[in-house]
Amino acid sequence: MLSPDSARRAEAAGYTNVKVFHEGIPAWKKAGGLVVSEPESLKELIEKDISHVLVDLRPAKEASEGHIQGAFSTPADSLAAAKERFPADKSAPIILYEEGVNDEAFRTVRGWGYKDTTALNGGVASWKKIGGTLIKGELPSTIVYVWKPRPGEVLIEDFKNYVEKKDPGVLILDVRDKDEAMNGMLPGAVNIPTSEIQDRAKELPKDKLIITHCVTGVRAESAYEDLKELGFTNIKFLNAVIQIDKDGKYEITKK
Repeated sequence: MLSPDSARRAEAAGYTNVKVFHEGIPAWKKAGGLVVSEPESLKELIEKDISHVLVDLRPAKEASEGHIQGAFSTPADSLAAAKERFPADKSAPIILYEEGVNDEAFRTVRGWGYKDTTALNGGVASWKKIGGTLIKGELPSTIVYVWKPRPGEVLIEDFKNYVEKKDPGVLILDVRDKDEAMNGMLPGAVNIPTSEIQDRAKELPKDKLIITHCVTGVRAESAYEDLKELGFTNIKFLNAVIQIDKDGKYEITKK
């Protein structure tokens, strides 16, 4: 739903030839398309200590002369033999980089089942362009991945407990669009679409824990960030896939 919302904003800004790829990234991934991540996003992952695996595909000697913080060394020419060194958790976000974008390396790692694999758009040059620094020294070749919740993320089991207990001190905020919410909402939840958070924040209590959710967690985190900027401090968001039927029954799965 983010794409249609962005299209509406573009049209409101005066653009007249606007189209939407409605199936979005999930369909693109399913079709085997190359997915890139921007250097600004990588910088945020590093600064906020958000779990990810960063792989430097350049020759080991070149990487040791200057690499991005937290990277592991797996030269592209030996990548195919390195499969067993990658995390057992196939949901681990894998970011590959070298001087440019290595489409073949991306497809290799993606083919191993890592659905959240991306290539750093523009490679090392794009990292330098945004002011990213490079570190000298030998890189580890053993890849270590430890999942950690994102800042503000509520654990799935904790979210379920909040929903089931119907704690009066907790507000479940459904930030999906109205037409999505009409097909089913969690009992007791309040619906305010992400695009309306800024204008309707005064409707929300500041003396309760507010937990935002959408369908996949993307809009929920966006709403969480908006509320933080508006002065709300007791807030969390669900970073998972949640399906809700018309009776309020739900199923949550990890992304």
